[in-house]
Amino acid sequence: MSAHILVAEDDERQAQVLRMYLRSEGHDATVVHDGRAAIDAARRLRPDLLVLDVMMPRVDGHDVCRILRPESDVPVLMLTARTGEDDLLLGLDLGADDYMTKPYSPRELMARIRTLLRRVKRSAPEPDDGVLRVGPLTVDPLHHEVVGPSGRQVACTRGELTVLTTLAAEPGRVFTRRQLLDRTGGWDTSVSERTIDMYVMHLRKKLEPDPRRPEFLITVYGIGYKLTPGRVRGEGGLAPR
Repeated sequence: MSAHILVAEDDERQAQVLRMYLRSEGHDATVVHDGRAAIDAARRLRPDLLVLDVMMPRVDGHDVCRILRPESDVPVLMLTARTGEDDLLLGLDLGADDYMTKPYSPRELMARIRTLLRRVKRSAPEPDDGVLRVGPLTVDPLHHEVVGPSGRQVACTRGELTVLTTLAAEPGRVFTRRQLLDRTGGWDTSVSERTIDMYVMHLRKKLEPDPRRPEFLITVYGIGYKLTPGRVRGEGGLAPR
């Protein structure tokens, strides 16, 4: 199965060898060389698997795993020159799915990657019609169709649909403006964080019974936005806008 694999490895020569092996097996490979870049790329690209070196500048592999695991279930295969049992256990405790010590055989690494990808495929839910449903809202990204709480179809621009689809794919999750911007920035470089606010404002006018008191597109002050099946009053720390 072809997959998009993110490789975080500060040794450029080793990273290129990994890229070569991955591409020879039909995978797309993105390579970064420090922990901060690994976090940013994982959030932006949402890879199928992360090959993560422990010893990296800026943010080490353990901290990368610690930061990403609460927000993503991407399989993580950690690489390290450390051979101690404590180091291995730390990586697994932080949420790594597999661990290899350096030096390693690239062929064995590819076998481990195939095993992890098969495991993910087996545990993945059966595909549905691609339609996202959150309470009375329906979003069909494939056919560019949105049905509001009134049961009527709502016309959305491409940017509005991208934001709404992102939020509807993970109801209740709070997305920062930067995360929403990353989903739209690939096709429109003029989009800014202020533009995201405008998309949300327009969506509220189209979807909310009362845009001044949103029930679905909720602002989480100081962070960003989330989509809910309906406004729950008295939610601590959350307020509509």
